[in-house]
Amino acid sequence: MDGFITAGAGTLAVILCLVVLVYCYVRDITQKRHTILRNYPIIGHLRYWFEQMGEYFRQYFFLGDREEMPFNRATRAWVYRLAKNEGGVIGFGSTYNLKEPGAVVFVNAPFPVLDEDQKPTPKLKLGEGYCAQPYEAKSVVNISGMSFGAISAPAVHSLSRGAREAGCWMCSGEGGVSPHHLEGGGDIIAQIGTAKYGVRDVQGNLSDTRLRELAAHHAIKAFEIKLSQGAKPGKGGVLPAGKVTDEIARIRGIPAAMDSISPNRHRDIANVEQLLDMVERVRDVTGKPVGVKTAIGGWYFMNDLGEAILRRGLHSAPDFMVIDGGEGGSGAAPQALADHVALSIDEALPRVVDSLVEAGLKDRIRVVASGKLVTSARAAWALACGADFVNTARGFMFSLGCIQALRCHTNTCPTGITTHDRKLQRGLVVEEKYLRVAQYCRNMNHEIDMIAHSCGLEHARLLTRDHVRIMQPNGQTRALSSLFPLPVSGAGHPDLEVLAKRARARLELLSARV
Repeated sequence: MDGFITAGAGTLAVILCLVVLVYCYVRDITQKRHTILRNYPIIGHLRYWFEQMGEYFRQYFFLGDREEMPFNRATRAWVYRLAKNEGGVIGFGSTYNLKEPGAVVFVNAPFPVLDEDQKPTPKLKLGEGYCAQPYEAKSVVNISGMSFGAISAPAVHSLSRGAREAGCWMCSGEGGVSPHHLEGGGDIIAQIGTAKYGVRDVQGNLSDTRLRELAAHHAIKAFEIKLSQGAKPGKGGVLPAGKVTDEIARIRGIPAAMDSISPNRHRDIANVEQLLDMVERVRDVTGKPVGVKTAIGGWYFMNDLGEAILRRGLHSAPDFMVIDGGEGGSGAAPQALADHVALSIDEALPRVVDSLVEAGLKDRIRVVASGKLVTSARAAWALACGADFVNTARGFMFSLGCIQALRCHTNTCPTGITTHDRKLQRGLVVEEKYLRVAQYCRNMNHEIDMIAHSCGLEHARLLTRDHVRIMQPNGQTRALSSLFPLPVSGAGHPDLEVLAKRARARLELLSARV
């Protein structure tokens, strides 16, 4: 009898366990908040458990909060909190190492700005006075270029809808403007990559007809000519064959299931004169602002660009420039280029701003900084350097639920962001994720202003290099304004003597090389 009772109790326990598992399974795959649980029911709880318990068990693991690459756990947790509207509040002190060379420290004011004296950060216009339809940009923080192809349809839709909710712009990436960009209703900057996807004719050349068709969409606010990006400067976009679906192939005008490899530069842009010709052409055809995106490797490009604009006139200048650091990149890229080519945004951004100031073009050309600027502190640093706006791709990927699985190029992204596998995309619910996108953007803007108020400023656009100090190897900080002192502006007229000196120096350098 006892044996029967014991066997019955065991059977009942098994049945109860199965019922609980079935209940948890159904609950996980039907809830919409957590992508991992929708795609990996039951076992997905381990990820969240480890994430929570990591705070208590970190002393037993070798990898600390600030050691993981490309983004450490502390940074990701910061972004997650902003996206979930949980606030960027921590306890027991920061794990940020203020003694590490390169650490950013803001100069707080003894008397910060009171809440009632704070002012909203002013909006800025792109192309005002130089195109028929200038664009008034409301948000300091915006969504960097990520192509439909590199990321999935639900990810694109979530980002576009979140952009509309937050009042920021979204760059289409070089894969062309897709229906998913437009259905979200957000402001779109249409990127023109080296393959000219979405704006080319049957021969692959830039098409004025396609430009006009795109510009006719109310959502398309500006165009961006991409020369290069931080992930792969010197090489065009790379979309592996496994991610080139029939829909993506149709939008790009290429064969499906074959690698999509863009040329490593625009075939019709071989110098700054041809670049400015392209800028003027696109602006004349579309009536909308036109910008240039590039990574920076040295100073000749900016010097040549400034001199060419001064010769031709301010109408020839791009309305904005997106400066991408060598640490940028959200998709597939050769490791040799990602690791070792192009300057970090830490050096590239202030140098570009200096070049524009020296040429008297800073007021004409808006500067957008990009390159691992996923936190409000790094974005505020960019404004202090002289940027007008900040773009981030991976910050918004984290807001969608990215867990840094490093599978972006394999079509197996577990969070549905960079995959076209419908089973994995199912976990990314647009109705939930677009709110995370908007909350991340709004909270980033809020915290940037909070830093400015701490520095005694009414709003974030008043940040200067004097408000930032950078930790040096000797354990002392130096003002950013002393590391990168702003040059004297040549506003209003070309300094012919300066141009002549640069030309002579360049000739001497070329002669020495010969």
